[in-house]
Amino acid sequence: MNIEGLIADLALILVLGAVSTILFRKLKQPIVLGYIVAGFLVGPHFDYFPTIHNEDNIEFWAQIGIIVLLFSLGLEFSFKKLMNVGGSAIVTALIIVSGMMGLGVVVGHALDLSNINCLFLGGMLSMSSTTIIIKAFNDLGLNHRRFVPHVLAVLICEDLFAVVMMVLLSSIALNNSVEGSELLMSIGKLVFFLVIWFTVGVYVIPSFFKWSRRLINDEILLVVAMGMCFLMAVFSVYSGFSMALGAFVMGSILAGTCEAEHIERLVKPVKDLFGAVFFISVGMMVDTGIIAQYAGTIATLSVVVIAGMIVFGTFGMLATGQSLKIAIESGFSLTQIGEFAFIIASLGLSLNVLEPSLYPIVVAVSVITTFFTPYFIKFAEPAYEWLLPRMPQRVKLLLDRYTKQESASVSVEKKIWKAVLGRYAWRILLYSTLLIAIIVVSDSYLLPIMDEMIGETWGDVVASGITLTVMAPFLLALSMPSTKRSEWEVLEAQSGSRSTMPLVALSIVRLMLAFGLVSWYLSQVFTFTAGVTIGFGLLFIIVVFLSKKVRRRMREMEKRFLSNLNERELRRSGRNSTLVSDLHVAYIHVGYNCPFVGERLRDSNLRKRYGVNVVSIQRGAAIFPIPTGDMRLFPGDLLGIVGTDEQIQRLLPIVEDAPGSDIAGDDIEMKLMPIEVKDGSLLVGKTAASVRLRDDYQALLVAIQRGEDDYIKPDGSETFEPHDTLWVVGNETKLAALCQ
Repeated sequence: MNIEGLIADLALILVLGAVSTILFRKLKQPIVLGYIVAGFLVGPHFDYFPTIHNEDNIEFWAQIGIIVLLFSLGLEFSFKKLMNVGGSAIVTALIIVSGMMGLGVVVGHALDLSNINCLFLGGMLSMSSTTIIIKAFNDLGLNHRRFVPHVLAVLICEDLFAVVMMVLLSSIALNNSVEGSELLMSIGKLVFFLVIWFTVGVYVIPSFFKWSRRLINDEILLVVAMGMCFLMAVFSVYSGFSMALGAFVMGSILAGTCEAEHIERLVKPVKDLFGAVFFISVGMMVDTGIIAQYAGTIATLSVVVIAGMIVFGTFGMLATGQSLKIAIESGFSLTQIGEFAFIIASLGLSLNVLEPSLYPIVVAVSVITTFFTPYFIKFAEPAYEWLLPRMPQRVKLLLDRYTKQESASVSVEKKIWKAVLGRYAWRILLYSTLLIAIIVVSDSYLLPIMDEMIGETWGDVVASGITLTVMAPFLLALSMPSTKRSEWEVLEAQSGSRSTMPLVALSIVRLMLAFGLVSWYLSQVFTFTAGVTIGFGLLFIIVVFLSKKVRRRMREMEKRFLSNLNERELRRSGRNSTLVSDLHVAYIHVGYNCPFVGERLRDSNLRKRYGVNVVSIQRGAAIFPIPTGDMRLFPGDLLGIVGTDEQIQRLLPIVEDAPGSDIAGDDIEMKLMPIEVKDGSLLVGKTAASVRLRDDYQALLVAIQRGEDDYIKPDGSETFEPHDTLWVVGNETKLAALCQ
């Protein structure tokens, strides 16, 4: 490597990037566009400016940029947040990917491309750019907007789908058909490694930070965080996945730790530096000759990407129960293709099935759509305002009714079933994956070592004994029920013994799964008959004789895992953002120069000035849910705010002058939730004051929904009527009694 050339190239692109971004900042344009223009000027396709010596140098820095950008994405958007909006994100991503794939195939045939080229074109057009959208959101200051978490969740799902798509396209290219077993193996391998990485990381890393917190300063923390990032990126490649996926996973793991926001601040300069190099490298790929030669094709594909992403993204969000405004804002944010399009194109070229001219065409489409991305994001709200009065009244009523059905309150029984099924699902996935990992390690390493040391017969016996001993606690955790006694009693009281039959069936399924894993392992070591016999006997011993002691230990481990997972409250908007007149919960730090510092809440008059409600204050390790008007605001306080996007955006720069440190406190979650007033409910005929919502339940009444569209802003004197829906902010556990 020519070190002088490497430094000269880096100096050239950074200096020109700085000049371009200052100019674009002066013109009030997104900074990412300045990077793209700078890249074009120093690229090999522009002859009127000094050009870099070696494109491989920039590719090297750009790859580091992708890793750091995806790592930063994980820090800002953890797996826990993905799970909160996961169902909506998966469905939306499936609609976008399948719709754009189909659209790409149709356009490919119209351009007289072969079938395999049409499939690759569809794959390239179906993936929005995570890095570009993150940068655009940061530049435009939209991270507090309610639609942003939904968009990021969709992007993460798309990235995961891209791994499966590459296997699918490779199989079609090589065999001219889909190898189902290979595809299933790829999906299984991806899920397996994600679960293992996430489980080990969540269990080990937060404990490490707690232990070493007094020993780590800013310098050490940055080195530790970046070391973990690159280590996971390397391990991801070793496992057969991309470096970007590994970096994202590590960021997601660290997002749940007490040091998450601290790491995020330390990594930000590194992210900005290498992110700039990445976007400059995108601009360097612009070839005006290719654009002129294939101008019609590039224009057509650019229009297809923009229009298709808007339509399918908006429809996907609407299909999952999001409001029309969030759906349109999300759809307009996805109007580009990026890094995965280049990866898929490179795959096609390496397999000698992709038309060579498609690669520069896709690069040009990516640059064009990237250039217009910030403008489409800013255009989303005017588009919504223009569309809303022009929509047919019947369509508007149908959308409103569907959205409200998705966000309406559900019965206690349904809530319990949702919690129980979720608990069953994650325990089955977690413990099954861990047991399979133990079996794989035993087969690959332990068995050969034991056979070599003490002979095949006794080696198999010793190795299987060690393996089964390690598997025993996880087998018990997999087979024991996931239902709490209180949940069982409520279900029996609601619907009788019929409602508990599915729980019995689920328990049988878990026992059969545990038995199947033990028998499968022993059948590999010994015979099938021996495997089944020993497996049944071992499972019986574990469940009957070791149940009480091991179960207690496993519950302690689960408690520690969940404690680590919930260690850091997500501080930004979008968390549990249940729809009610566009209200949602956001978390804002009180800066040192905030004009309300030292004032009592009632004197700051935030509700009258800005239309927001303060529903919690975290001060150090102490959390005050539904604070009284006599509480004063101090620098470093973390305010839980309920309001609309516009209200929160208006209040944010006033209150949050400088971010405070993230100090882990108790896991008290203030959630915006609906409570339905049923016939015969204890709430009928009462008011918020007589129910003592603030004093007894530490809750705040935000709105009373009476009918479909009538929202009453409460002043404490309104009497609750049957079939009202009370929108209340508080802790779900404390409010459970009011849901009866």
